[in-house]
Amino acid sequence: MEPKAKLWVEKDGAIVLSGYRVRLLQHIAETGSLAEAARRMGLSYRRAWGKIREIESNLGVRLVESEVGGAGGGSTRLTAVGERVVALYTQFETAAQADIRRHFVELFSEEV
Repeated sequence: MEPKAKLWVEKDGAIVLSGYRVRLLQHIAETGSLAEAARRMGLSYRRAWGKIREIESNLGVRLVESEVGGAGGGSTRLTAVGERVVALYTQFETAAQADIRRHFVELFSEEV
């Protein structure tokens, strides 16, 4: 047996961060492209862009910057705040999952 948990962060009752949202930001950071990040997650470009705008609106900060391109296309990258948010959420999620596993082992190792 192994515990599973989905974590998210809310602000004023609205979800601002979750594994799904942070993965989208990570794909943008890796590829420099919102279109490619959307493709990797199986999302339409419109849905991915809407999700980014939603996160930014709920947090009240800009997480991505886009440059309109010419023949070679544009690019999208994380702002410094976006990079920091991804790093902090990743640390939070890793620590929380480790605590969940530890508590699970402590509680269930003798019982099952």
